[in-house]
Amino acid sequence: MNNTDPDQPLLSVRHLAVSYQDTPVVSDATFNVWPHQIVAMVGPNGAGKTTILKAVAGLIRPVRGEILYQNIPIHSLDVADVVSLGVVYVPEGMKVFPDMSVRENLEVGAYLNRAHIPERLRLVLCLFPELTSRMEAPAGGLSGGEKRMVTLARGLMAGARLLLLDDPFLGLGPKVVQRFCSAFQKLRKSGVTLLIAGQHVRRILRVADLAFLIEDGSITLQGPGPDILKNHHLRRILFGHAPKP
Repeated sequence: MNNTDPDQPLLSVRHLAVSYQDTPVVSDATFNVWPHQIVAMVGPNGAGKTTILKAVAGLIRPVRGEILYQNIPIHSLDVADVVSLGVVYVPEGMKVFPDMSVRENLEVGAYLNRAHIPERLRLVLCLFPELTSRMEAPAGGLSGGEKRMVTLARGLMAGARLLLLDDPFLGLGPKVVQRFCSAFQKLRKSGVTLLIAGQHVRRILRVADLAFLIEDGSITLQGPGPDILKNHHLRRILFGHAPKP
């Protein structure tokens, strides 16, 4: 699906600083994301997770630092240019177009390159076969889990090679969350890299090859997801106690 070099970072964020209305939100974030990984960002509310995703996606301009995608500086690019490179952001609570069919919702994601619609539809329906029988149905009639499948699939229809997911499990039940975790692992095997931020800490960290704890706009802990889930500092910060993982 892509020609990335597995020996080079797919994404490099270096000394990133971002402010909202002159208020610092991210102070000095530095990290790498390697190809074909599931990478998690966890932290308290307001720690800067969404801000980092938006900066990578081109929605927010950093005040300092740089963001490199396949060694290409992208921190000053417009969103459409970032998407054209294969970096796609799926925000928290992203909605479907309820009066449009599922197929039309998916095709909206491929607005930059409609020639690839057939092959990307095949990928999406292989990943989420539940949508196959609903393709001509209005998206507004889908279940909550199916709607989330459509919004994630729209990002894939855009040709995502790095998929930025903000709280993808929000409002979903445990069985649907497990279904998405399985889909994420399939995406990784297909060549898509995922950078996920969210509040479902245990579930996200269990599937993450690499994870970062973000506090007050800075990365304070990193390592394989299952390993840092056992970290006492992370447990105290995110759970208020030290539960068994």
